[in-house]
Amino acid sequence: MTTANRPLLLTDDADLLDELVRLASAAGVEVEVSAEPSAAWQAWTTAPLVVASSALGAALRRARLPRRVGLALVGDDPGDPEVWELAQHLGADHVVFLPAAQRWLVDRFASSLGGGSAAAALVSVLGGRGGAGASVLAGSLALAEARRGRHALLVDADPLGGGLDLMLGAEDVAGLRWPDLAETTGRLAGDALCAALPRVADISLLSWDRVSECGGDPVPVRAGAMSAVLGAARRGADLVVADLPRWLDPAAVQALRESDIALLVLPAEVRACAAAARVAAAAVTHCGDLRVVVRGPAPAGLSSRDVARTLRLPLAGVLRPEPGLARELEHGKLSATRRRGPLAMFCAGFLDQLGGQPPPARPGPATA
Repeated sequence: MTTANRPLLLTDDADLLDELVRLASAAGVEVEVSAEPSAAWQAWTTAPLVVASSALGAALRRARLPRRVGLALVGDDPGDPEVWELAQHLGADHVVFLPAAQRWLVDRFASSLGGGSAAAALVSVLGGRGGAGASVLAGSLALAEARRGRHALLVDADPLGGGLDLMLGAEDVAGLRWPDLAETTGRLAGDALCAALPRVADISLLSWDRVSECGGDPVPVRAGAMSAVLGAARRGADLVVADLPRWLDPAAVQALRESDIALLVLPAEVRACAAAARVAAAAVTHCGDLRVVVRGPAPAGLSSRDVARTLRLPLAGVLRPEPGLARELEHGKLSATRRRGPLAMFCAGFLDQLGGQPPPARPGPATA
């Protein structure tokens, strides 16, 4: 690797430096090292990945370095508000904590080998209450990306949900399901994963298998498996969308930590706001960019801004009623839904804001 293609480590902590160099070595990557941010201006702007210690907070603020993508801040304590304030000030993509983030850092170092900037955006969607429409929105976002001629990968991370494969009419399409990947560890090839998954309406779909008539619990997915799958998905697709459960299991927590944006969907109802407040309180601790999507109509006239204000979350948008949508979903025809309806229009606008190109050098999980 040339100097310009090496990840930059910013730390004056000898123990932390030893650990980061060890992780980089495990990925076969050479690094640049600096203990003084103001002296690393060139490497800061050219490195495919920057890993900085939050202990250098004062020096990082004084250096007035330009904002960049591909910045991971290593903190000491997830409960320290100064770490999160510094991350916001610097525009860091993720905050990570060791030793929990070791595997993630190895993966990010390995991704930087080619100059490093091919990670797709990851958007997670959660329901504020049961039946809020999170799965419908997740599927629609993936379909909207596919309609732009780009490759979307849709991840069904809700083991107790109805199944995105049924919603898309893909329950009989051949390909890998979660039981095949639940014990996955390490680095997966993105293209190989996308090719091995069921393909429907020009999107790749990772869903659960059909439970037999004899019953049986869903195969548990480990957090490490979720991380490995999402890392590969982001290398192999242009957009990754994850449909998450309201009650966060370890795999869902990992997905949130890796997400660039999380959308919380709920109807404009008082009881839904009460339920969504609990979901939001759990989710916001794992994803720094949580936004609310309000679904109408409002039976009692509750406005979308009132909902967002109640939850203390930014408003991502409003989903107006869409006649005929429920019937299409019942027949597994989400992919056949109209392209100009409220749902399609919201997805198009959201993807426009997300960006027309895959975000460059955006590391994956923020692991606490």
